[in-house]
Amino acid sequence: MFGWHVPSPNQAMLISGSRNRGDAPFRIVVGHGAFALPVRNQIRFLTLAMQEAEVAEPCVTQQGITLQVRAVIAFKVGDDNDSIANAGRRFLDDQDAMTELVGRIFAGHLRSIVGSMTVEDIIRERQKLASEVLDASKPEMAKLGLVVDAFQIESIDDGQAGYIKALSQPHIAAVNQAAQIAQAQADQAASKVRQESDRNQAQYQQETSVAKAQYQAEIDQAQQTAAQAGPLAQAKAMQDVLAEQAKVAQSQAELRRQQLVAEVVRPAEAEAEKVRTLARAQADATRLQAEATATSGGVVLERMLVENMPQIISAAAGELRQANVTVLNGAEGLGQLVAGLASQVNSILDVVRSTNGKADTGAVGALLGASQPRPPATQPAPAAQAPPAAQAAPATGQPQQPGGQPPQPAISPGPTRPAAPGTGRK
Repeated sequence: MFGWHVPSPNQAMLISGSRNRGDAPFRIVVGHGAFALPVRNQIRFLTLAMQEAEVAEPCVTQQGITLQVRAVIAFKVGDDNDSIANAGRRFLDDQDAMTELVGRIFAGHLRSIVGSMTVEDIIRERQKLASEVLDASKPEMAKLGLVVDAFQIESIDDGQAGYIKALSQPHIAAVNQAAQIAQAQADQAASKVRQESDRNQAQYQQETSVAKAQYQAEIDQAQQTAAQAGPLAQAKAMQDVLAEQAKVAQSQAELRRQQLVAEVVRPAEAEAEKVRTLARAQADATRLQAEATATSGGVVLERMLVENMPQIISAAAGELRQANVTVLNGAEGLGQLVAGLASQVNSILDVVRSTNGKADTGAVGALLGASQPRPPATQPAPAAQAPPAAQAAPATGQPQQPGGQPPQPAISPGPTRPAAPGTGRK
């Protein structure tokens, strides 16, 4: 816009040519715009940015030793109107002159303060030196409208004098000595640790070798045990097989013994008991015949025999029952046995008839008394019936029937005669 001007943020706009209400001969505008007539007013700009000045000045200390001191000053124009007005009147035409002037001012104050201090104080209290120089320059800087933001001592050097170096020698020697002592102690400690480590490594190697040897021995023993396990297991299995075979042989022998008892001993005992029973029956028949002969015509004896026939047969059957007879051919053998008993009784009747009643009545009474039941005789318990062995030959040498049973003796019935007149059976 024509006549309207705005300064930069780091600038102050100075407008001259018009009446100013303040003490300054010109109007100061900062941070905003202002209207100025092109012909009536003149506009100038003053920088408010920070600037830097360096100082490298030889300074003589209180001891007469020349030191080369280097410092850095950071300054700027103050933000208030008085500082801007003072700086504008002094540096508006040549703003670069501010840096040179500030360097000279600080160089003078630096020489003055260094001359009142010793080298040792300057080295030990560098911050004190900077504070005193800054405080001494503030009044002059305020008149110039400048403000110091920072002042720092960069370096202090005595050139070829070697004073500062000499001051550091005792400390350097002490530090070097302490460093050498520390290094020696460190080396000694390192050597000790190294030797201890070597000993530990040797001990560890020894223990490792022993452990390896033990492990190898255990491995060898385990391998030998594993190698022997097969033959040992085979031998034990063979022993178990032999033991089982011995048990089987013993069982077979016991089975064979039971078979022999069932096939030979029991049939022989049954046959013997059968023969004894038939013999007793024959003897009783003979006595009965003798007694019947003594009677008149034998009629009474025959009647007595007929009447007591069931008792006689029962007595014979009781004898067979008490004899522990084993019937080997089932129902057929039992039928043969009963038929034999009946045929014996018929034989007795035939004998009585043939003697014409001359038998002794006492014999008949004895026969009838023998037909009464007798107390059972004590017989050994029969052995458990075992299955017959295939094709087992009996010890008696008798021929075998089918099924491995010995032949049973058959009882042949006597000749059958017609009954006498008047002696019909009831």
